[in-house]
Amino acid sequence: MIDDVTFDDTSVRRVSPEGGVEEVRWDDLTEVKIVTTAEGPFGEDVYWMLAGADGQGLAVPGESVTDGLLDRFQALEGFDNEQMILAMSSTDEAQFVCWQRDRT
Repeated sequence: MIDDVTFDDTSVRRVSPEGGVEEVRWDDLTEVKIVTTAEGPFGEDVYWMLAGADGQGLAVPGESVTDGLLDRFQALEGFDNEQMILAMSSTDEAQFVCWQRDRT
């Protein structure tokens, strides 16, 4: 079973098959990064990590990122597509920061 990931104009939310819920409001989002593992191709090897201003966040497995959600990430001002491309071609354990909220 895969996670149920939904989003709207207010937030992005993940419900795990076990029933756990994680959610981040877009206006609280501080960072989008991709974490890769060496688990592929037999296990999940890409996670989108969304950090909220309150220290909360959520992990979205790569297989749960829809085209619409990817479009929403890429619409964030300053989103780094080059980091995303590097992450998607990584076979090692690594982290790729694709976007951070301007702290000024």
